[in-house]
Parts: sequence; structure tokens; C-alpha cells
Amino acid sequence: MERTFVLLKPDAVQRGLVGEILQRFERKGLKIVGLKMLQVDPQLAQMHYAAHRGKPFYQRLIRFITAGPSVALALEGEQAVHRVRLLVGVTDPNESQPGTIRGDLSAHVTLNLIHASDSPETAQQELALFFKPDELFSYTRCDEPWLKIAE
Repeated sequence: MERTFVLLKPDAVQRGLVGEILQRFERKGLKIVGLKMLQVDPQLAQMHYAAHRGKPFYQRLIRFITAGPSVALALEGEQAVHRVRLLVGVTDPNESQPGTIRGDLSAHVTLNLIHASDSPETAQQELALFFKPDELFSYTRCDEPWLKIAE
């Protein structure tokens, strides 16, 4: 099983979309193994967006992600990184397919509701940035034995 990181950004919280987004992940068979609401401070934002430092939109990203509370998620499942990225859709909502989170719910390229790790390596780094080890859980969902029938 693979773990990945997802951040529901301040616009998802402000627009009351957290439950709907969580439901999409759970319906796809992904297991929530970590969940918390937090206010991203400027230091955490700078670490999280370090790859974008120096780009024209960097300061806008920092202002946006620190503007209100966010919800951090750790999700687990087979090919979790890939599956989550498919569910999320591309960054620009005008190019994101209907049926994806961004395609259905996002209104703007900056206000795009959600961040999802782009690789297993990035997921490990981001999970460590947002969660302490004791904030991540291992457990068996009641539907997991049923899902193994397909193997």
C-alpha cells in the first residue's frame, strides 16, 4: 500500500467543500490515515512551496495558502499517488476534466482547492512536513478483505 499527501486549501474550507472532497477519496477506496485542520504559517508555506521559490507566482501562493485554515490528509491505497492525482485533475480548472475535483468544483487556477503529491518521494517529504509519525494511523477498514477478492 502506498501513502500520499493531500492539502485542502483555504478556498475548499471557506466554500464548505471538505466533506464532498473527502467523500470522493473514500468512495474510490482510499483510506484516510491522517487528517487535521491547521493554519499554514509562512514558514511552513515556504517549505511546502520551496520548489516554486523565485517564480512569478510564488508570493501569491504563499499569501493564498496562509490566508485561512486548510485540511491536511494522509491517504493510503494501491497506487495512491496516481489515483489521487487522477481524481484531483489538472491545476487549471479550465483544462481539468469534468468528474475531477478541480473540473467540477474549482473556479480559478490559483484558487484550485487542493494540492496532491506528484510522486511517492514527494508524498513522503510532504507527509513528514505536515504530520508527526504519531498522527498517522494503520488500521484495516471493514471493506478491505472484500476488495482483496479481486486480486
